[in-house]
Parts: sequence; structure tokens; C-alpha cells
Amino acid sequence: MRILGIDPGMRITGYGCVELPDGAIEPRLVEAGVLTFKAKDPTPQRLKEMHESLTELIAELKPDHVAVEKLYAHYAHPRTAIIMGHARGVILLAAAQANLPIQNLASTEVKKSITGHGHATKQQMQLAIATQYRLAEPPNPPDVADAIAIATCCARRIAYERLGAPKT
Repeated sequence: MRILGIDPGMRITGYGCVELPDGAIEPRLVEAGVLTFKAKDPTPQRLKEMHESLTELIAELKPDHVAVEKLYAHYAHPRTAIIMGHARGVILLAAAQANLPIQNLASTEVKKSITGHGHATKQQMQLAIATQYRLAEPPNPPDVADAIAIATCCARRIAYERLGAPKT
């Protein structure tokens, strides 16, 4: 089973694809990277490009599930949440068009699953992902590590459900 984790962004969208073999609890990393969009391009153009890129990525990687982080709004930055909602909407649309189940994960759940601490920093996440997947160096930019973490958390959730084991 393959899980595609996506860390939404209007300029950089990270993605990470992991594979969970039957009976396994820990996934293996298949591929990770970023989709980039020009900040100077109008929002509709970036959303169109994001949809096209995600559609191609889904066709290429053939995931069985898509996992995306839940959207949070900070009272000091409501505009950011609105803009991120556009990106997240495109991700949900691309997954739905491919008839893929979508897992919405809280950032604190993802961070706790990877580092043991629900408020881990970007650097801690990068180092934890590099360690868990035995990478030569931490994934960069941090959006890649976040996307891998999202996919990993989702894979673990599925593995525990499949095995009927209690979640940890």
C-alpha cells in the first residue's frame, strides 16, 4: 500500500510517498520532493499549476491513500489560513478526482508520531525523518520532511488499524 503525504504551500508544496508492505508497521520511503510555483504568478495560475502537477504526481506514484495536514488559522495571520485553504482545496480535489481516500492529520499528531513531541521544530522533524529513513542528510527544504512525516504518520495509523493493535 502506498501513501502520498502532502504539505501544502502556494510557493512550495512538499510531497512524500511511502510504501507499507502487508503486515508491516513501519513504511519505507519511495520518493519525496517539492512542487514549486512562482510567487509572482497570480493565485489562480498557481492553483492551476498545482492541480496539474498533483494530478501527474498521483498518476506516476499510484498511491492508495493521500494524507494532508489539517488547516489551522492563527488569529494574527488569518490571510495566510485563507490562502493555504486554497492550496489544500486543490490537493483534496486532485485526490478526490483520483478516487483516493484522504486522511486529514493534525500537525501535533504528525509531530508526535515522528519525534515523540507534538510541538517539534522544523529542524527536529528534518533530523527525525533523516534518522528514521537512514538518509545521508536531512530532507531540505523542510516541506519535504513535513510531507514524508505526514505520509509516515498515516501509514502507521493504517498499519495499527490493519493489525488491530492499540495506537501508540
